[in-house]
Amino acid sequence: MTIRVIIVDDQAMVRAGFAALLSAQADIDVVGEAPDGRQGVFVARSVHPDVVLMDVRMPEMDGLAAAREILDPPPGVVHHPKVLMLTTFDIDDYVYEALRAGASGFLLKDAPPADLIAAVRVVASGEALLAPSVTRRLIADFVQQRPAPRKDPALRLNGLTPRETEVLELIARGLSNQEIAGHLVVAEQTVKTHIGRVLAKLDLRDRAQAVIFAYEAGLVRPGDSA
Repeated sequence: MTIRVIIVDDQAMVRAGFAALLSAQADIDVVGEAPDGRQGVFVARSVHPDVVLMDVRMPEMDGLAAAREILDPPPGVVHHPKVLMLTTFDIDDYVYEALRAGASGFLLKDAPPADLIAAVRVVASGEALLAPSVTRRLIADFVQQRPAPRKDPALRLNGLTPRETEVLELIARGLSNQEIAGHLVVAEQTVKTHIGRVLAKLDLRDRAQAVIFAYEAGLVRPGDSA
């Protein structure tokens, strides 16, 4: 199955470079580009991509506002692509807020080409959050510095079974499904079932929001190790 991608970035050279790299992959098809967030929303709703590569800072409409419009569309819009935020090392509130809005993760613009290709595939598959240690640290930092809890997140943990709570904690620590399965000594499909129940019970979109929820609920704290 071919992964349909659009690239939203105000730098033409960046768009061209990413497009050339991704189009060279047999399983990825770049179906559109846009130079700002507003046009990015329009293109996303026109060509129905599987993944939107979204720059954080752009004119007209920034990546955060565009991600919100794409991920929380008005009634009648049924297509819901994954959004992968692109940013530089000067990470700011936009990244954290984008994850809270439902973005599937973020990638540094100067990451190796192989990381970009892998990121698109991971996000398209529904795995959502790209979880290198830097990602977890940044999310933890944002939660620690600017806590903005959901409605009684700690209380909402009461709706989970002990095993589901354990799975949520392992997700927040950055473990993959395979690693969680090995840790719990269960089948990977069992882990997927638990994750599905956790997301449904907590009304979360994906793993990215599950990580943020776990920090906000105090299940995992900044500086904790896996």
